[in-house]
Amino acid sequence: MNILLIGSGGREHALAWAIAKSPRCSKLFIAPGNPGTAALGENVVIDVADHAAVVSFCRLMQVGFVVVGPEAPLVDGIVDSLTAAGIRAFGPDRAAARLEGSKAFTKELCREANIPTAAFATFTDPAAAKAYVREQGAPIVVKADGLAAGKGVVVAATVEEAIEALDMMAAGGLGAAGSEVVIEECLVGEEASFFALVDGETAVPLASAQDHKRVGDGDTGPNTGGMGAYSPAPVVTPEMEERVMAEIIRPTVATMKARGTPFRGVLFAGLMITAKGPQLIEYNVRFGDPECEVLMPRLLTDVVALLEATADGTLGATAPAWREEAALTVVLAAEGYPGKPRTGTVIKGIEDAAAKSGTLVFHAGTKRLPDGTLVANGGRVLAVTGLGTGIAQAQQRAYAAVDAIDWPEGFCRRDIGWRAV
Repeated sequence: MNILLIGSGGREHALAWAIAKSPRCSKLFIAPGNPGTAALGENVVIDVADHAAVVSFCRLMQVGFVVVGPEAPLVDGIVDSLTAAGIRAFGPDRAAARLEGSKAFTKELCREANIPTAAFATFTDPAAAKAYVREQGAPIVVKADGLAAGKGVVVAATVEEAIEALDMMAAGGLGAAGSEVVIEECLVGEEASFFALVDGETAVPLASAQDHKRVGDGDTGPNTGGMGAYSPAPVVTPEMEERVMAEIIRPTVATMKARGTPFRGVLFAGLMITAKGPQLIEYNVRFGDPECEVLMPRLLTDVVALLEATADGTLGATAPAWREEAALTVVLAAEGYPGKPRTGTVIKGIEDAAAKSGTLVFHAGTKRLPDGTLVANGGRVLAVTGLGTGIAQAQQRAYAAVDAIDWPEGFCRRDIGWRAV
């Protein structure tokens, strides 16, 4: 079967690595892909926003299955267009993708389904939002309602910081995403990422992970799309996993089905494990990045079979198998990230890093020049993953590989996995 994977980041390189190993995959196309995915399949230039062009490509190349990596095409309804054309696709349709596309939508669903989450209020009027912040006090969380590439959340330690965030969003700092805001109480606990496959009716747990959002060591500095991750997350014990499924995932699946908008795809629950138990921070409707870079190397089950069963509504009693090893990934980012990253700088030594025992290097924001030189072409540029008997060994292997990469203009956090280690 020919497969098309949509996306270009580290998540898509990790998915391509897993898909290419499947006996169900005859030929893999990646649109647009990156220099890493080029070694696993054929990178193709398609305007993913042009749904008719994607459908035409699938028909021309006899693509039997499409896997959508990033959130923006899902929220834009790419799966609706593919389904209407009779092409199978992994990912939610536009109506179900609102779980990520609108934080206000998800908070209202939590209220309806009695899903544990932070107290909240939504606003389109900046003055009313500011008055609410002053009334509630700090710490407090300010979120843009729409998609903001992982940068739409401000955990404000002071009222003044929250007001600044509201002013930034009102001034269009996050585009249309910030035209409506959600203001939440600040939950106290340990964050974790939890993933489940959902076929519209049945939910199957995948695995847990923990990522590091802040740009600096010690969880300091501004939020990013993620500076590293590890899996499994020790805080998500088997008992906690069952609570997450019972109190958060299954009620979401049942409510979406009852509303006539069944969810099919991967549900990525951002959790806060509090003294009272798990609480939902937010939903994403695709694999996380950089979490995918630790999940795929641990997965033993054929990923294509899992994604097909999800899309076809046949998950049933599926129980994915996992390696006993832990995985940890360190993101190498370009100078200036998460602001304006410095691009065009030369990267060397990736082959040396990938040759080290128990390591994988995933491309996220790279470009290959005509002469073969590899250069930085984004903010988060590489994800270096180590596998080991535990988080400590995975961490040691990941950083040994990081140190083999010659890229003076790149930087990384040196404490990924500190909670677990």
